[in-house]
Amino acid sequence: MGKDTMELFEYMSKQAGKEDVPLASRMRPESLEEVVGQEHIIGKDKLLYRAIKADKLSSVIFYGPPGTGKTTLAKVIANTTSSSFVQLNATTSGKKDMEEVIKNAKTLRGLYNKKTILFIDEIHRFNKSQQDYLLPHVEDGTVVLIGATTENPYFEVNGALISRSIIFELKSLTKDNIKDLLIRALNDKNKGLGNVNVKIEEEAIEFIADVSEGDARVALNALELGVLTTQKDENEIIHIDLQVASECIQKRILKYDKNGDNHYDVISAFIKSMRGSDPDAAVYYLARMLYAGEDIKFIARRIMICAAEDVGNADPMALCVAVNAAMAVERIGMPEAQIILSQAVTYVAGAPKSNSATNAIFAAMDAVKNTRVETIPLYLKDAHYSGAEKLGKGVGYKYAHDYENHYVKQQYLPDELKDERFYYPGELGHEKDIREYLDNTKFKK
Repeated sequence: MGKDTMELFEYMSKQAGKEDVPLASRMRPESLEEVVGQEHIIGKDKLLYRAIKADKLSSVIFYGPPGTGKTTLAKVIANTTSSSFVQLNATTSGKKDMEEVIKNAKTLRGLYNKKTILFIDEIHRFNKSQQDYLLPHVEDGTVVLIGATTENPYFEVNGALISRSIIFELKSLTKDNIKDLLIRALNDKNKGLGNVNVKIEEEAIEFIADVSEGDARVALNALELGVLTTQKDENEIIHIDLQVASECIQKRILKYDKNGDNHYDVISAFIKSMRGSDPDAAVYYLARMLYAGEDIKFIARRIMICAAEDVGNADPMALCVAVNAAMAVERIGMPEAQIILSQAVTYVAGAPKSNSATNAIFAAMDAVKNTRVETIPLYLKDAHYSGAEKLGKGVGYKYAHDYENHYVKQQYLPDELKDERFYYPGELGHEKDIREYLDNTKFKK
């Protein structure tokens, strides 16, 4: 390790007050005003913001991807509350730890009328009995629970705990959010790198902000690694360029190659290859995006859109495959996610194509916007309440299953649109069957 690197380690240790504290930990916000992103839950007019500021927080569960600020918000609450604040991690804590917390909480409440806020990180890792133990103490107010999880709490957390908590979903930080954090870290002289002479190229910041995939920790760790491992030049300046940034975050520069296709060109080619029924081209562009560090959830979303927009009812299974692939890649992650995405891409690309459903909704939306409809047929209105029949609702409705082939000719559109047609099934795949069925029923002369 060179002298310059040693000096940086010494500087960072002094800044943090102890050795080896990562930049991401040092830069953790201490107040709501310092938090970047999550405006949908901590904007100044939002419930969570008001509750934290007023120190009137009830039990909550934060869930979202890693690096989005779940622990940060808990720390901010710890800094602003007058309550006792206790933190446990479900991966290392057990029932005995919780029993000790509850015992102390009851003492504080009984002797000093002081609340206890219990923050449990990765709460989904507690088993059912551990979660059940918490329930009565949350219910009677012995502790105010803050749970943090990367998993959907509706699947992983005790339903009774869920019902007694407010769920807040934290979203991945935007690219601009990450850039703001990086710049703040570079300029902060107390907790960040403001006393280190660092010159970072704009495209390096762009690269880190983009491929960190909304994870502040990943971005700040990459920046710190770049600073710690890059030697100063003759002017005592540390230069961080695109190459250094790519090495530190362990992502390729492919999609930033100025001599090649840009980011959006690759995505466009990927979608058009699936639409054009070329699985070889589609899987090639998939590989390019994966090699360049593209967000696998973003790729999965594009596949789902293509399955609905370009395959549609020609093969309804395409959307099922795409949706299940999207769920699977979120649960499994890389590198295995590339296999799941490849299966979905090749299926959608190889499926018969139809945009009839797409055209149908656009045509229907135009009708909604451009045609004033006064009402809908009375016999189609809700008749499942007392007095509906007196108003004529449901009267005269023909129940399809009472008729041959479970079909009866009946007007369903409003009078103003009774002769309109929005959906024209194609002649490929399953839509051919839909077309024949409708021709033999609804459109039979």
